[in-house]
Amino acid sequence: MLNSMIETIQSFLEVGGPVVAILMALSVFAMALIGLKLFQFFQQRVGSHSIARQAVKLWHHGNKIEALAMVGARAGALNACLAVAMRTMAQGVKSQQGIEEDVGRAAITHLHELQRGFRAMDAIAQISPLLGLFGTVLGMIEAFQNLQSAGNSVDPSLLAGGIWVALLTTAVGLAVAMPVSLTLTWFETRLEDERVAIEVLSGSIISGELPMTNKISAETATQMGREYAH
Repeated sequence: MLNSMIETIQSFLEVGGPVVAILMALSVFAMALIGLKLFQFFQQRVGSHSIARQAVKLWHHGNKIEALAMVGARAGALNACLAVAMRTMAQGVKSQQGIEEDVGRAAITHLHELQRGFRAMDAIAQISPLLGLFGTVLGMIEAFQNLQSAGNSVDPSLLAGGIWVALLTTAVGLAVAMPVSLTLTWFETRLEDERVAIEVLSGSIISGELPMTNKISAETATQMGREYAH
């Protein structure tokens, strides 16, 4: 199976020429970049907000040490921003605006790190169809040149063969661009959800108001704190 895949790729490269080779290289780079971002998002727990929400509940019901320990011991932009808000609130030396600025700086730092590589994926998604179209135009020019060189002995199969070879580069360009574009949209959606969670939960810590979706009884919050401590 591996040999057949290698042969298929080699045939694409031979037929499509340098444009297909460039598109293949871009696809390999895009796959590597997507793999790295998936690992980073998993490592930073992007989209996993359950622990952070439990910590906010504990904080609002007086279990501040347990809440800070819960978010401080875990990686992720949301947990880091909540830890900044909780530590600064516990110190009590800054105004609400000052705490918001500290949390904002922490959020920008972590979200920017998560956003690295997005522009490269966006560039690949945009340039791949253009490269494919460029290869098609070059192929069409070559096909019509061959047709002109044939003179009176015109063979329709000569033109048809040149056209399908030319269109191959457009197909490869679209095949590279579509999955990269969809994956980038998914990454951006997850990152936006993370930004909203940071804003809502850190704002809840600073304002002292528990979000409506997070309201639980004091007994439940105390029990959660005891279970985490054990």
